[in-house]
Amino acid sequence: METEQDIQNRMLSKIGEEHDKSTGSFIYDATKPAAIEFETKNKEIAAVQDKLDIEKLTDKELERFIYQRTGIERKRATKATEEVIISGSQGSSISKGELVGTDTINFVSLEDKVINESGLMHVLVECEKPGKIGNVPASSITKFPVTLPGLINVYNPRPFTNGYEAESDTDLRQRYYDKLQKPGKAGNKYHYLEWAKEVTGVGDARVVPRFNGPLTMKVVIIDANKQPASKELIQNVREHIENEMPFGVEELRVSTAAAVPINLSVSLTLADGYTEETVKAHIKTNGIEYLQQIAFKTSFVSYAKIGALIIASEGVLDYQNLLVNGGATNIPIGNEEVAIMGGVNE
Repeated sequence: METEQDIQNRMLSKIGEEHDKSTGSFIYDATKPAAIEFETKNKEIAAVQDKLDIEKLTDKELERFIYQRTGIERKRATKATEEVIISGSQGSSISKGELVGTDTINFVSLEDKVINESGLMHVLVECEKPGKIGNVPASSITKFPVTLPGLINVYNPRPFTNGYEAESDTDLRQRYYDKLQKPGKAGNKYHYLEWAKEVTGVGDARVVPRFNGPLTMKVVIIDANKQPASKELIQNVREHIENEMPFGVEELRVSTAAAVPINLSVSLTLADGYTEETVKAHIKTNGIEYLQQIAFKTSFVSYAKIGALIIASEGVLDYQNLLVNGGATNIPIGNEEVAIMGGVNE
């Protein structure tokens, strides 16, 4: 885009040399305000043009652009929910809205429950905050942020896995492109792909037509955290597709991708001030990010890229003897598999 000075120089170049065009001259000063205004208008025009380019839109503007053209809406963040077990004296209770938690995250009771003669009660709880922050490991909920009379202990027997971040701009934009470039029509495979990816919590999907003969369809999904999908999410996808699909399909199978753990063995040279445990955590974080990027996108985990993410991890000066799942080669990932981060030197 032309700057104010570029515009003024172009204007001055159209004026004959017999006129004084030096800085401070009448002609120079007369063209200066016009150049400033032209630059301002050019910026305004460029801003309008940018709003017609989906690659330059973000947040609410991107949502509005896509919804107006296709009806596609951004999938919202969800709060992680799961059951906890609370022990205490018979007759003690917990009410909706009362809290249990980890050391740092609170979960809200969704039920009114009373402890029976067993001394236990099972209570459905929900994270206070939406997103993956609520995806906590099993046995990590052990606190009562506020003392509740008669209640002694609490724990979650299963991990929480269904807290999802809001759909990213990148993923929303990709669904828009898929709608235009791979249109779902009359129950073709792209229709099943579209239906699966409409469900909140689905990160990606693959469709296998005629997997068990004519008039059969298989949909393989991963969740929004690019992990194997839960039974609840699988059921949600199945119900949504059944409500949308045409008559005549004899068998619809919805399943999750099988997990392929990626385990690393590596000799690390650490920077001063770092412990191996801290650096391993950084490597795992980078590994998770890489595996999320390639989930359902590539057919292998790159040995070279694993090495690159290790050397890029905070606290790593160098590494040697890297093995990925026991070897020094790429790890193949099948069409119905998803790579997940395993251990580092474990």
